[in-house]
Amino acid sequence: MATVIECITLDCRNPRRLAEFWIAALHYSVRKDQGHWIVIRPVSGLGPLLGFQQVPESKVVKNRVHLDLRPSAGVAMAAEVSRLEKLGAKAMRVVLDDPTDVHTIVQDPEGNEFCVMEPLPASQSSCK
Repeated sequence: MATVIECITLDCRNPRRLAEFWIAALHYSVRKDQGHWIVIRPVSGLGPLLGFQQVPESKVVKNRVHLDLRPSAGVAMAAEVSRLEKLGAKAMRVVLDDPTDVHTIVQDPEGNEFCVMEPLPASQSSCK
């Protein structure tokens, strides 16, 4: 039997604030809330659990692991970045790897980097 990922955990200073951002960003809900440890899950039931673990120090360097988000078909990358900024994110820069691979690097309210990709056409899958 293969090992599976149970939860993707982010260390943070303020688990509640960060959980609230990601709940709104991804349409998740709270699964467990112990104050210093909060776990959220997708309302749809599809996707990974995210955990937010309180630590005493602030983020100092670039993340070694980050999330790549892809908006639904019909939602432009720029519109999704704008929505996330209204929730407390900060857009850093647009990256153009090639004409078909464009994404925006964004930071959540505690400075954790993540990417927002261009949406795929409805007929295309994101799995390669």
